[in-house]
Amino acid sequence: MSSQHQDQDQEVGVGIDTHADVHMVGVIDRVGREIAHQGFPTTEAGYQQLETWIASWGSVLRIGMEGTGTYGAELCRQLNAHGFCVVEVDRADRKTRRFQGKSDPIDAYAAARAAMSGGHRRSPKPGTGT
Repeated sequence: MSSQHQDQDQEVGVGIDTHADVHMVGVIDRVGREIAHQGFPTTEAGYQQLETWIASWGSVLRIGMEGTGTYGAELCRQLNAHGFCVVEVDRADRKTRRFQGKSDPIDAYAAARAAMSGGHRRSPKPGTGT
């Protein structure tokens, strides 16, 4: 995808496919067109890079994240603490996965679209229990 940033005034949606070592992030515009995707390490520095990168694409309306209670728990807490609207989304449906294959960028874009559409999303688990 494009490495050159678009209009900084545009509104974007973000999707995150979480994993143990690298989170894949996809950015879409308001109508669901893919803008860019990139992986970020699951470290404090990686989370900071991720935040800077998504904000560089425009005003982030919503972030859809798979796995807010597992691999994405810490990132979810950090994004919420910094004022981002994070919603938990279901993984891509089986039909999409069958025809397009398993792909972290595809899953990240699907999470962004789910978050922006308002369907298949819920508040993330707080992750503050023992």
